[in-house]
Amino acid sequence: MTRFLPPRRIGNLAGFLACAGLLGFGYYLQYAQGIQPCPLCIMQRVAFLAAGLGFLAAAIHNPAPLGARIYGTLIAVFSLSGMSVSIRHVWLQHTPADQRPACGPGLEYLFDNFGPFDALRKVLRGSGECGVVDWTLLGFSIPELALAAFIGLAAWAVLFGYRR
Repeated sequence: MTRFLPPRRIGNLAGFLACAGLLGFGYYLQYAQGIQPCPLCIMQRVAFLAAGLGFLAAAIHNPAPLGARIYGTLIAVFSLSGMSVSIRHVWLQHTPADQRPACGPGLEYLFDNFGPFDALRKVLRGSGECGVVDWTLLGFSIPELALAAFIGLAAWAVLFGYRR
């Protein structure tokens, strides 16, 4: 089956372009449609950026099989990190409004006043603003679509990192 796949370098470039497209669409929603991202959305963007940079580095480097496995594993870890944030975000969106955590301060305020680790802990707990569904595509919210994208990116990274 892998003989029908493009070369590893092209596969990694495709992974990078997918991440760039996802980030570009997120910025389109923010700046053209006026949908402001919540802290969990920002964390998902960071994971897309990390995975995309991993794919780009793998495409440029085009390593031998051991290096390809390392890149594939690293990109999968970035994708799994984003997936975990997406799962939390989806859970918050499906939690009834009266049971959601209270809305908290913005991401910039948290990092300025609590330091990176405490801010990250507070962000991952989520807040009420993260439970609001602002936009859907085919009935799926942005975090649900991001979750599907992270699953696909992790699978793509493993497929191209571990193929012979």
